[in-house]
Amino acid sequence: MFVLTMYVMLLTLDDYKPTYQDRLATPGMMIRPKGNALEISYNSEDTESWDLYVQALDNFLAPYNESQQIMNNKDCTPNTYFIQEDAGEIRNNPKRSCQFNRTVLGNCSGINDRYYGYPDGQPCVLIKLNRVIGMLPGKDDQSPYVTCGAKVNYSQPLVAVKFLNVTYNADINVECKINSLAIANPTSDRDKFAGRVSFKLRINKN
Repeated sequence: MFVLTMYVMLLTLDDYKPTYQDRLATPGMMIRPKGNALEISYNSEDTESWDLYVQALDNFLAPYNESQQIMNNKDCTPNTYFIQEDAGEIRNNPKRSCQFNRTVLGNCSGINDRYYGYPDGQPCVLIKLNRVIGMLPGKDDQSPYVTCGAKVNYSQPLVAVKFLNVTYNADINVECKINSLAIANPTSDRDKFAGRVSFKLRINKN
């Protein structure tokens, strides 16, 4: 009986879209590299202390290489939604995403500066929005943007934040929030990751 129940349930699952999902309308936010307990702490003069952060960013951005983007994704028209509708019972799957080349992240792309500013005390932190299926983030020609205590180089789907003039040997608490007309309540008191992310940055120097 259990096997039959599982079989029937599996028949209802969609290979490309979850059958059930929560009602969370506000996307969560997360940073890369994450570090331990959302804390990025290192010594700018100690390569071993920041090399793991650099490796984590390299691995995370690998799918954003131009060759991978051209191969897997579509070169979409800027400022236009790329909507791929199904034709009745004919499913338009698998759907393709728009290209996002890491070069748009500028000095935080890891191309011009392969160490993302970490040994110079000007580290890059990437902020990403967790996907909410079916959400169209822009509204009234306004794209969503993220604000936090750092310089934002690009806003969607990754935000590259480069910290400048960081005070050494001190804890810096950072909170980044999403602002979008398409989201009624961009932050939630019940979920600290809904529409925002907080982390601590500390750069030591001998």
